[in-house]
Amino acid sequence: MSAANPPASPAAVPAGTDPPDPRRWYILAVIALAQLMVVLDGTIVNIALPSAQRSLHFTNVDRQWIVTAYALAFGSLLLLGGRVSTLLGRKVTFIGGLIGFAAASAVGGAATSFGMLVGARALQGAFGAFMAPAALSLLTTTFSGSKDRGRAFGVFGAIAGAGAAIGLLLGGVLTEYLSWRWCLYVNLFFAAAAVTGGFILLGSHPRGRRPRLDVPGAVAVSAGMFCIVYGFSNAAIHSWHTPSTWGFLVAGVVLLAVFAWWETRAPEPLLPLRIVLDRNRGGAYLSILIAGSGMFGIFLFVTYYMQQTLGFSPVITGVAFLPMVAMIMTFSNLSNIVLMPRVGPKPLVALGMLLAAVGMALLTRIGVHSTYTADLLPPLLIDGAGLGMVIAPSINTGTFGVAPQDAGVASASVNTGQQLGGSIGTSLLNTLAASATASYLASHLNPRTLVGGKPAPSLVTQALVHGYTTAFWWAAGIFAFGAVVAGVLFRRGPLARQEQPVAAGTVGAAAQGSPEPGVVPG
Repeated sequence: MSAANPPASPAAVPAGTDPPDPRRWYILAVIALAQLMVVLDGTIVNIALPSAQRSLHFTNVDRQWIVTAYALAFGSLLLLGGRVSTLLGRKVTFIGGLIGFAAASAVGGAATSFGMLVGARALQGAFGAFMAPAALSLLTTTFSGSKDRGRAFGVFGAIAGAGAAIGLLLGGVLTEYLSWRWCLYVNLFFAAAAVTGGFILLGSHPRGRRPRLDVPGAVAVSAGMFCIVYGFSNAAIHSWHTPSTWGFLVAGVVLLAVFAWWETRAPEPLLPLRIVLDRNRGGAYLSILIAGSGMFGIFLFVTYYMQQTLGFSPVITGVAFLPMVAMIMTFSNLSNIVLMPRVGPKPLVALGMLLAAVGMALLTRIGVHSTYTADLLPPLLIDGAGLGMVIAPSINTGTFGVAPQDAGVASASVNTGQQLGGSIGTSLLNTLAASATASYLASHLNPRTLVGGKPAPSLVTQALVHGYTTAFWWAAGIFAFGAVVAGVLFRRGPLARQEQPVAAGTVGAAAQGSPEPGVVPG
């Protein structure tokens, strides 16, 4: 029980469980604020890139490293960050990650060179990799055994799904009315509020014997994740045939295979395989990865389409995503609070994937002269509903039923799925769209479509739209595949707590066997 938890009357607390923290909603607000900062930082800088490029004078080839540096550090260090939160304590890791993230943001905002900005983005990703698993594990333990767990994870899932769109809106406002540097400076305000709340609200959690750090496992998985993210990032810039793409992807797969083999033999593994081999949790991690892959098809290409084809400003582009954000938030809470206790994750995640696939298929109807109300708004609403039904229940399921000493690693696995999925989706869909655009131009070039020896602007616009719709079709296929995965892997019925052996001396053994309200005992 948290040191901050006051004792409750015996009648109010079921035997073998801790009473819910009376300040849990304030703790949720602190955690949600930190999560929002991490998620929106993946997109808020995208809109600021043209201004930053003009200010710091870096090339189009170098531009991608502003985004890639963050993803590389974040994705490769997540599992290590999850274990560190167990070693040092969730509160210490959470607050330390926030302070480091804020400091890196300040350095990035004050950057005077391309190298300084890239280094700051990498540091943001590294500190985010330690903060994000600690935040989710704090949420998991704060609402463990609470009837409010579904509502809390609905809020958290809504932020995880909508944060990218909020980043586009906030980035547009800050870039248009202040400066691109404020897309980084704004994190100081988020972090200051979260650090203050963390110091006041979060208590120290008693621990038993601290596990040793699995150094070989940490090195293998961090290097493997780095190679995977770097390889997919290279595919978006170069091609799938270059050694810098397939070589790193092969190396990443080999290193992750070595990691999986080592985890079966390590005395104290970094990622206990019992966490990922559970059908529900394994299905949740895969669903988050697949949803992250397809979701970037929405944010990336719809953003380009609205700005380059429809002529929307950065601010209007961000506003145009707000109805989708509202649907994500609404269906995240509806699915977690009302439906999850009754039907479990299987039908929700599968149906959500299908809805997202339908929304992406409808987006393929866009053209050069489409309108927002008739052609973009309906599919964005459908996609928002689908993502809300996928992300929040998957995050809830992916952290459900784990012992407190495994909460950090389970939380890191959720974040790893989302980060890896985003990297795969960005590179894969971007490569497919670029190839489709080039093919369209090549097949339509003739003397009548050339102006000054170059393709006419109207032809270029048509080719770009063709590339976007190709990416949307592939994203629809990704979501359809996700529906199959969810239908096969998730168990039927509401979540049931599975008994797990807990080593002597670790905390939470009693809580591990206590069912949560609305949960069928396993």
